Order: sequence, then structure tokens, then C-alpha cells
Amino acid sequence: MRGLVARIEDVGARRSLETELARMAYSDPLTGLANRRALLQSLEDGVAAEEHQTALLLLDLDGFKNVNDTRGHDFGDELLVEVSRRIKELLRPTDVGARLGGDEFAILLRASRSEAVATAKALVDRLAEPYEFHDESTVFVTGSVGIATAAEGLGDPELLLRNADLALRAAKQAGKNRYATYDAEFDRVVRRKNELTQELRGAIDRDELHLVYQPVFSVSDRTIVGAEALMRWHHPRLGQVSPGEFIPAATESGLTQDLAVWTVNRAAEQLAQWHSAGIKAWISVNVSVKELHTALFATEVNTALIAAGVPAKRLVLEVTEHDFSHQMNTLIAQLGALRGAGVRIALDDFGSGYSSLGQLDRLPVDILKIDRDLIAKDDGGVGPSRPSPSPSAASSAWRSSPKASRPTSSSTP
Repeated sequence: MRGLVARIEDVGARRSLETELARMAYSDPLTGLANRRALLQSLEDGVAAEEHQTALLLLDLDGFKNVNDTRGHDFGDELLVEVSRRIKELLRPTDVGARLGGDEFAILLRASRSEAVATAKALVDRLAEPYEFHDESTVFVTGSVGIATAAEGLGDPELLLRNADLALRAAKQAGKNRYATYDAEFDRVVRRKNELTQELRGAIDRDELHLVYQPVFSVSDRTIVGAEALMRWHHPRLGQVSPGEFIPAATESGLTQDLAVWTVNRAAEQLAQWHSAGIKAWISVNVSVKELHTALFATEVNTALIAAGVPAKRLVLEVTEHDFSHQMNTLIAQLGALRGAGVRIALDDFGSGYSSLGQLDRLPVDILKIDRDLIAKDDGGVGPSRPSPSPSAASSAWRSSPKASRPTSSSTP
């Protein structure tokens, strides 16, 4: 006897669960847009199939952190949902909108470069419109957009994503609330800065840095009374690196403290050599706000002077006037402490920033370096129609030449 046994099972619930899990794996739970995984998959498919018609837009909100900090994360989430809704309004059936995380979004377009630019412009304009919420409050948030096309990415999805990110960075640096397209020159500059930052970290240990000294003359008899220490960097592979390149790189990467301490120590050693040779000139060293806000820096200065055996008055710490625009009371206190130890303080570029003659009573300053523009004639020269400050003044102005004047390369002024 033959028979057939059939077992019937309802798998609808399981299929629904599998479908939901797959959807969750490729979508952002807050906004409903695609997530990073889904975008990368779409990038691979799109670049491979339609390389010349694929463009990627990366979007980052300007000032979103302030909204989160002042209104709370729930309010921030509500704002992100509204941003995603505005993005969806601009999407065509062939486009993919994604939230990559935080306040960073992306749009993958099957479009030419000109079409991508038009979409980016519309997106920036739409995001700049006010956001009104359930509590009747209104928030203004803008967005910056970076654009890259598959042709620039050379068919590599990861490279396309990187190029769009570089374009977004350019838009941010240009002032935000705008779009920027990938630019090979900007790419080169970023790569150069990253390379300098990495190499600069070991420059002190590799003994690649040295100081040159720009002499300072007495107005009355033209004798050399001091010198300004200027850092120079010679890399064995990169060659001579301009301070205009490595100083900003050091600032962004937090290396200015190490460089300032190194400079003070080298200057103190040079002062000791000059003292032994009977030279009574002083040396000025440029320092920034970051160093002055660190109590350890004052200790390093005193240690360097004691180790070299030179009087503190031979060292001048030079601060640009613009540094006094923020946390002025803190700066005054730090400079006052250094000055109390015998170190002299110079205020650079006076007249170009926020200080005034009335503020000089508050500032613990021994020397003024007057900005060239303050005494320059209309034709760019420095004329006698505006008298130079007297060197005998309480805060003497000892140089009015521009910072760009050539330094001497000798070890003695």
C-alpha cells in the first residue's frame, strides 16, 4: 500500500521576519534612508555599470552639534528626520539617499557632473530654509555638500567616496552653507599637509629643525641689540619646508607645544654661547595662546633658562596681538607670571588687531612691535610724515618692518 504524507507549515511569519531583518540591515532606523552598507553596495553596482553617469554628493550639517547641545538629542533627531524628508524630495527613482551616521548624509545620483551640481545647489538652498517644530520653535541650520563623479574616482567606489569627502572638506573650509566639487589641487594640498604632519612628529628626534636669527637694531646707533628666533625645517626627502606650511600643520595637529619648548631650549643655549662670547643681545621666541594657557610651559621656560645659566631678561616671549582677542584675562595672568620671573614680553603686530593704546595699561608688555600698516603711507612705503615711536618710551617699539623680511642665517646676530 502506497501513500503520501504531506506536511504543511505556514512560513509567512518567518519570511516577514527575514524581510524585515534584511530591510533593517540596509536602512537607517531613524530616517528610513539607506545606511552606509547599502550606499557602498549601490556605489559598487553603479560605478561598475554606469561609470560616466555616477555622481556622489556628501552632505554635512553646519552647526548641528550646537542644536544637540542646546536643545537635546531628541530635538536633534527630529531635525535629522526633517533633513531626510527634504533630501527625499529631491530624489529621483534612480537616486539613492543615505544617512551615513550622525548628521552626515549622501546622495548617489545616476547623473552627469552638471546635473549633480544642480542637485547640490538645490539641496543647499532647501536645507537653508527655516525648520519649524512641534513646539512652535524655529531653528536655522545650513548644509555643506561635496561632489565627486565616477570619472574622477576612476571606477573605484572607495576613491569616489574619498573624493566626495575631500570636496565636502573644501566646502566647509570655504565658509560652509555651500557646495564644492572635487579638485585635484585641493587633494594635493591635503595630502601634502597630512604628510608634513606625520613627518613633523619625528622632526625633533631626527634633529631636522634648526633656528635662524633675524637681528633687531637700535634706532639710535644702529647696533644689534637682539634677535628673533625663526624655526626652519629641512627634511632629508622633502627638502626645505616653508614655515608657512609646517606651522599651520603643527597647530592643527597639536604639536605647537613641543615645538615651542624645543625653540625655548635652543634659544637659551644660544644665549649662553653669546654670553660666553661677551654678546649681550637678547632673543625673542614666538609663542601662541595654547602654550600660554599651559602651566607646564612656564616651568619649561624657567628650566631652560636655569640649565643654560642665562638671565631671564635675555629671553623675550612674543605674542601676536590677535591672541589677545580671546580669554584676555587668562592671558594677562599667564604673561604676568612669566614676566614676574624676569622674562620679557613682546606684543607683535600691534595695530592690526583688537588692542588699543588704552589697553596697554592692562597688558604686561615690555616691547611693542608695530604693524607696518599702522605707519605705512598710502603708496605702501613708510614715510617720515608719521613719526616712529621713540625707543625710550615705556613700551618701546623696536621694529616696524614686516614679518616677511629676510632673516639672517648665521648663529650670531
